[in-house]
Amino acid sequence: MANDILRVQDVHISFAEERKSFLEKRKIREVLKGVSFTMREGEVLGLVGESGCGKSTLAKAILGLSHPDKGNIEHFSEHPQMVFQDPYGSLNPAKKIGWILEEPLRIKGGFTPQERREKALAMLKKVGLEETIADRYPNQLSGGQRQRVCIGAALMLSPKLLIADEAVSALDVTIQAQILELLLSLKEEMGLAILFISHDMRVVYQMSDRVIIMKDGEIVERGDVDSVYFNPQHPYTRTLLEAAGIIEDEER
Repeated sequence: MANDILRVQDVHISFAEERKSFLEKRKIREVLKGVSFTMREGEVLGLVGESGCGKSTLAKAILGLSHPDKGNIEHFSEHPQMVFQDPYGSLNPAKKIGWILEEPLRIKGGFTPQERREKALAMLKKVGLEETIADRYPNQLSGGQRQRVCIGAALMLSPKLLIADEAVSALDVTIQAQILELLLSLKEEMGLAILFISHDMRVVYQMSDRVIIMKDGEIVERGDVDSVYFNPQHPYTRTLLEAAGIIEDEER
């Protein structure tokens, strides 16, 4: 049985909302309310919920970009990496693709310029791009090519956990399918675990081994993907599945 690669235990995170006036008392909003789950090596765990349910806050906490008020997050591998929704906004427009791919290696240190270049070119090939892409700027690439570069940059240090936060939602359907196929092939090739965050129930079903359903900062349902999708126990899960046309509305 696969080992755990991530444990999230009773995580609570709150933020102070912006005041509408100087005299108004600042309100505290609890974004995550006792979230707990584990991820295993090599699995794809889908995380689904409507906008504002806490998905991205949870991802940032796992990355160490925000800190829980209560609870604990344990990693059992190198630090996880993330692929974001907007591939253009994730890439430095002033730098060539080769430089962008080499940057994680420069930060880590211990690589010669030639080694960095060789690894960057090898990664381009791994994500399905030509070596000539290394000498182009982000604005010279298509959306799908840019997202392949983002995936490549996230994988330059060979992490074992990748967080994909709405990583295909900004792409058209045909390119989406290609990027999803790429992620699954990289998962097999590199032994990746992927936390796949999306609002798209159909895409999550296609990608995931297990799934977590979040609502208002809490996990309301979890399980293997077939059990959750075809025998939902929580009304909110059923609502999402009906809206996606995966199951029929019981009232019809």
